[in-house]
Amino acid sequence: MEFMSSLQNGLDELKPSLFELLSENQLAALLPPSLRYLLAVSTHRYPRYLLPVLNSFDEVYALLMLLVERHFLRTYGGSFTENFYGLKRARVLRTKGGEIPRAQLGAPDSVREATQLRKSDIWRNLAVLVGLPWLKRKLDEGYDIHAAHSNILGTGYNRERDGLRPGASIKERLLFYYKWFLRKVYPSVNAAYYFSLLVFNMAYLFDGTKYSSPFLWMIGTRIRRLGSADHKAFQLAAQKAGKAVGPARPGEGGSIFSPRNVSRSVTPRLLSSLRILLPTSIFALKFLEWWYASDFARQLSRRAAENIELPPPFLPGALPAPTPRPQSSKPDAEPKSANPRSADPPISSSSLLPILTVPHPTPATSSLCPICSNPIVTPTASPTGFVYCYTCIHRWVEGTHDRQVAFMEGSAGLRHDEEEDEGWAKEEGSREGRWESGKGRDAVTGRMILGARRLYGGWLFR
Repeated sequence: MEFMSSLQNGLDELKPSLFELLSENQLAALLPPSLRYLLAVSTHRYPRYLLPVLNSFDEVYALLMLLVERHFLRTYGGSFTENFYGLKRARVLRTKGGEIPRAQLGAPDSVREATQLRKSDIWRNLAVLVGLPWLKRKLDEGYDIHAAHSNILGTGYNRERDGLRPGASIKERLLFYYKWFLRKVYPSVNAAYYFSLLVFNMAYLFDGTKYSSPFLWMIGTRIRRLGSADHKAFQLAAQKAGKAVGPARPGEGGSIFSPRNVSRSVTPRLLSSLRILLPTSIFALKFLEWWYASDFARQLSRRAAENIELPPPFLPGALPAPTPRPQSSKPDAEPKSANPRSADPPISSSSLLPILTVPHPTPATSSLCPICSNPIVTPTASPTGFVYCYTCIHRWVEGTHDRQVAFMEGSAGLRHDEEEDEGWAKEEGSREGRWESGKGRDAVTGRMILGARRLYGGWLFR
């Protein structure tokens, strides 16, 4: 089935199969999301410079692809991804059937010059390669925003009648009709778009047409394989381009960064290198996606971490734990945990008030929650590395934990041993305005946690 279209037309060896064209289309469809993902990751490091680019990604990508596709169409006769698959775009001749098989076999160089894209053909192909995908992405995005939820309001709600107020401005009217088009017309247009692609693909598969897409039929262009005449022409063009640079003009200098050398030598080579760089980056991203999603990677990570003993989190500025007190004479008395920060609690840099914290966990209490002093239920790690019960750290960050409320209201809600250990018995009455309850902070270190209200999967993220 792979070379079915070529077998049905034995004289035309340069006609690519449908499966080659589908592979090329899939590669072209992977470029925008891959570049958007790389840009989104880089934006976290440089948000000031890259965030505006990410917000206008469709427009920036369309402009860049306009330059890249124009270069490849002028130099190689095909788009960026088509050249990667050894394909090109040829102009359909105005002959009977548009085919000249005998001339193709006897004079391939002359046929190549006759079917080569002209300047007007290049711009029409750019409209199909760059303009049409950009318009499709914007319409899909607009439909998801304005029209995908229109059925939720029910049929009794007339949005068109209530949406346009009397005396609306031109901008409001254009936006209103744009939303109406997305809700009423665009679903049918989108269905017709994919149906036409299916019809042309099936016709191309069974050699019923020379066009694999209705848009190629509209601009009179078809996809072909690169032949020996094309490769010879590319080599001659590269040799001429190398000789065309020549010596520097008087007063220009021979630097590689001169405008003449950049426009004639550096820029074409840089654009031509993209046919290897970008597809390779796509394959690398897909490989990394498979690697991190596979069981093989998890097994390797588990084996590598088995022999690693992580030390307990180190608290900068923490004093060493004092000597433990002698145990009580009561047989059922529990050992009391000392608080090394009771004499010197952390101070808030904004309010300059001491911050409520809990005792630093010790090796003997590592399996207990530092907040409730009970065995940890649903372990949840904060960005500082300490592990708590999920409900305890969630309420602590929200500022609604019983220990916080009792401390801020006074010592009435605390056990007597807690008051004595943490030095709270000397303070009486409400502590509002004298202490911070630790809301939005880590319970042990007192550090502010960014995005502390969002808890996912048992982990507290920034």
